[in-house]
Amino acid sequence: MGGNSYRVEDHSFSEATATAPHPPPPPRPVEEIHRHRVCLPPTKTTAQKLKHRVSEIFFHDDPLHKFKNQPYFTKFILALQYFFPIFQWAPTYSLNLLRSDLISGLTIASLAIPQGISYAKLANLPPIVGLYSSFVPPLMYSILGSSRHLGVGPVSIASLVMGSMLGEAVHVAEDPILYLKLAFTATFFAGLFQASLGLLRLGFVIDFLSKATLVGFMAGAAIIVSLQQLKGLLGIVHFTSNMQIVQVLLSVFNHTDEWSWQTIAMGFSFLVLLLTARKISMRNPRLFWISAATPLTSVILSTLLVFFLKSKVHRISTIGELPKGLNPPSPNMLCFHGHHLQVAIKTGLVTGILSLTEGIAVGRTFSSLKNYQIDGNKEMMAIGFMNMVGSCTSCYITTGSFSRSAVNYNAGAQTAVSNIVMASAVLMTLLFLMPLFYYTPNFILAAIIITAVIGLIDYQAAFRLWKVDKLDFLACSCSFFGVLFISVPLGLAIAVGVSVFKILLHVTRPNTMVLGNIPGTQVYQSLARYQEASRVPSFLILAVDSPMYFANCTYIQERIMRWVREEEEWILENKENTLKCIILDMTAVTAIDTSGIDALFELRKKLEKKSLLLVLANPAGTVMEKLHKSKTLEALVLDGLYLTVGEAVADISSGWKAQP
Repeated sequence: MGGNSYRVEDHSFSEATATAPHPPPPPRPVEEIHRHRVCLPPTKTTAQKLKHRVSEIFFHDDPLHKFKNQPYFTKFILALQYFFPIFQWAPTYSLNLLRSDLISGLTIASLAIPQGISYAKLANLPPIVGLYSSFVPPLMYSILGSSRHLGVGPVSIASLVMGSMLGEAVHVAEDPILYLKLAFTATFFAGLFQASLGLLRLGFVIDFLSKATLVGFMAGAAIIVSLQQLKGLLGIVHFTSNMQIVQVLLSVFNHTDEWSWQTIAMGFSFLVLLLTARKISMRNPRLFWISAATPLTSVILSTLLVFFLKSKVHRISTIGELPKGLNPPSPNMLCFHGHHLQVAIKTGLVTGILSLTEGIAVGRTFSSLKNYQIDGNKEMMAIGFMNMVGSCTSCYITTGSFSRSAVNYNAGAQTAVSNIVMASAVLMTLLFLMPLFYYTPNFILAAIIITAVIGLIDYQAAFRLWKVDKLDFLACSCSFFGVLFISVPLGLAIAVGVSVFKILLHVTRPNTMVLGNIPGTQVYQSLARYQEASRVPSFLILAVDSPMYFANCTYIQERIMRWVREEEEWILENKENTLKCIILDMTAVTAIDTSGIDALFELRKKLEKKSLLLVLANPAGTVMEKLHKSKTLEALVLDGLYLTVGEAVADISSGWKAQP
């Protein structure tokens, strides 16, 4: 067998050789294969290792590569463009771009105005707050954001969660001022949390909200939101503030005496109109403007209808008077003390994660369609600072809205100027058009909300989860039923718990498999997966598809011993050659800790008692380094270390043949 050096021979070759059109050489017999020696990774100091590890975790995309070897003035310009993306595209902005952005901005404004009013009602906030939130945040995002198509404003999910979580602590009818303070404070903490994730480059935190979790959560929330809107569609005055499906349905049918046939007739008529427009735009994307313009058109028509029939329809509730003017400053409304602070922080964290997840997902979706990239960490900072500023200007939680972004994209938006145009249209509304909303009926807001959230029910995605991954479907189901029958935040927490359990299950119970040789090659693959793979006499070749940590090393050790027992039983039944050697393919073992090292050492001792040899094949660099430092390589015997499984089989087999 080979010596004790870890050096690996250099087998480099030129590009011309690699691309030469000659056929590959035939596979050599195992006896002719040269054994390569396994090397240790380059020696690094502790500081170098720590720097490399931190760089890989937090700066894997190397965001500062543009600053290398640049003069100071250029670095200043690049830094300005990095933190304020508006300086990237503003110098080259043209009238042609303005024409496209003007059309798209006015188009999304027609959607943003009724949505802003409706979503504020969904969060149990005054309708005017929804318009405030459609003015300042889009302006902030146009300066700080890197997406060209993201339409910014209030969204249904974050509005629902905020209304649900704050409603459990403060009843809005009893203390509306305190409720408003908590909403602004929660928005501030949401922004602070979002900006911190971006500054510290901790975006992986939002990855714990898996796609499966969000599918179930959004479907459950959409049903709850839709049922809550029955208050406006049926004209019910006394309605429950609970969000559970049972209480909502009981409230609907316990107040049948409050149902108003005029409200029902007009409300469901406009609901059918909105759903029809949505269906038309979905079937023909070129007709996107129909679904975009229908909400505002419906608001205008329903307002005129109620105005002219006001003497005959007394039971139809309307928005009432809305104050004119710009966003009033609200720093004095932020509450950083008292027993309600915990509620504001918790609400801010939950709504912050949800809105951040939606905003980044939407931004990446449309950037991929136009083949440009957005920086996730910069987006977190942009959305975070946008919400922090918004909380000081009478705005509640905002992010990138899928419906607005889709309309913005289809309308031909080219830059973030479309958000500026939309905000300008909202500004004109705030300054001059607020009295026109006095007779706007609440049933039209309910119909708009139902139309907006019904698209969140993605049953096809649920079927796909069931087909592909049952654990993902379980997380989806827990999220869905938790939101429906328990509460919105607890349903989300249960789903996240299931997702984390799935991760722990994969970590603590990794996959192990028996490998066999593909005839005529030096390739070793799973016997269960490849029928042509065959066992190598006297060898048991095992692969572990996971790092070896304290959480799984005991399981791996016990599972390997079970494989050994089952292999020995198979040999007895089939009268094959006696088992002599266990080869552990460590290609997928990308990391190991001290518990894993101890487990390998114990495994070797257990196998020695059974007169079995343990050898390792292809350990990763970090694994080799730790094995070397722990003196485990010497304990395992250096000759029990191979670069590939094929070389291990060839070398050990030739050693057996050489023995007398």
